[in-house]
Amino acid sequence: MASRFVLNETSYHGAGAIQDIVPEAKGRGFQKAFVCSDPDLVKFGVTKRVLDVLEAEGMAYELYSEIKPNPTVENVQTGVAAYKKSGADYLIAIGGGSSMDTAKAIGIIINNPEFEDVVSLEGVAPTRNKSVPIFAVPTTAGTAAEVTINYVITDVAKNRKMVCVDPKDIPVAAFVDPEMMSTMPKGLTAATGMDALTHAIEGYITAGAWELSDMFHLKAIEIISRSLRGAVDNTPEGRADMALGQYVAGMGFSNVGLGIVHSMAHPLGALYDTPHGVANAIILPTVMEYNAEATGEKYREIARAMGVQGVDSMSQEEYRKAAVDAVKKLSQDVGIPADLKEIVKREDIPFLAQSAYDDACRPGNPKETSVEDITKLYESLI
Repeated sequence: MASRFVLNETSYHGAGAIQDIVPEAKGRGFQKAFVCSDPDLVKFGVTKRVLDVLEAEGMAYELYSEIKPNPTVENVQTGVAAYKKSGADYLIAIGGGSSMDTAKAIGIIINNPEFEDVVSLEGVAPTRNKSVPIFAVPTTAGTAAEVTINYVITDVAKNRKMVCVDPKDIPVAAFVDPEMMSTMPKGLTAATGMDALTHAIEGYITAGAWELSDMFHLKAIEIISRSLRGAVDNTPEGRADMALGQYVAGMGFSNVGLGIVHSMAHPLGALYDTPHGVANAIILPTVMEYNAEATGEKYREIARAMGVQGVDSMSQEEYRKAAVDAVKKLSQDVGIPADLKEIVKREDIPFLAQSAYDDACRPGNPKETSVEDITKLYESLI
């Protein structure tokens, strides 16, 4: 069976990349943008940087900002109604995963109205038509939603996150401008950066991994490991490298899937509104230890990519431990908590474990798992 690999049509990288939005839009014949961005980005003037570019060239737009950090079914449905009234013919998503996930769901539903309930998009929905064209402008270096076929929407009624996978939702163009990320506070930079590292590591060891995806993931691990500390300190070099590293990780994992780090993180976001990157960062080392026996020699290459010296002279046990320790050290250096004690309530673990087992990312885990296994993993972190 052939392996499919899907990437977006066009991407622009580097300082000032947002200046290419207008010529790209004009070249495609677009007339009016429906801009999706979250309230904080609007409040602090980050969204305005893109709006200024549009206004300077007389490009019409309408702003939609009713988006929560973990976007909900209601956010999407309200956005669909607003898009229909706007007269827009393309979307611009400005923000992290929340804005982009909302834009993807809106774009899919506009061209596939039979899925307007939103919940029917969970998993691999049988959509027929491509999304309304999306331009993606990331303001965080983590989710890589600008180059993935995935989006996540929270079903508040059931306290769960729905993972939706659809190659028809991938943005047609991405504008990866590190200057759009320069105002991120340290905590958010650390959390989204560790999210990107989780994408790279889980994508590298997932059951669906192969040589083409491995190439992207190993390079992403290398870039992220060397640049995240600098990005947290807001150095231009760190920001630029993280913008690239998270994108490269997205090119890989979007095509091969993830594992139970994400499966366990998703219910935390749905139930407690835990930032996704923080949840991933805390869970990652523990799940790496759990998965080690099913990863062959891959942890040696993870350790090497993270800058660990002398891996070729290490035993399998030693290089596996070195890889996990390198992740723990990076997480500690950027200020991520070491456990879930301040987040998870013990009485919620049965619900969390079942939700994680039912999550769309779980089948990609390199090691077969069960509700009982996931329960133990949660318990070990509180």
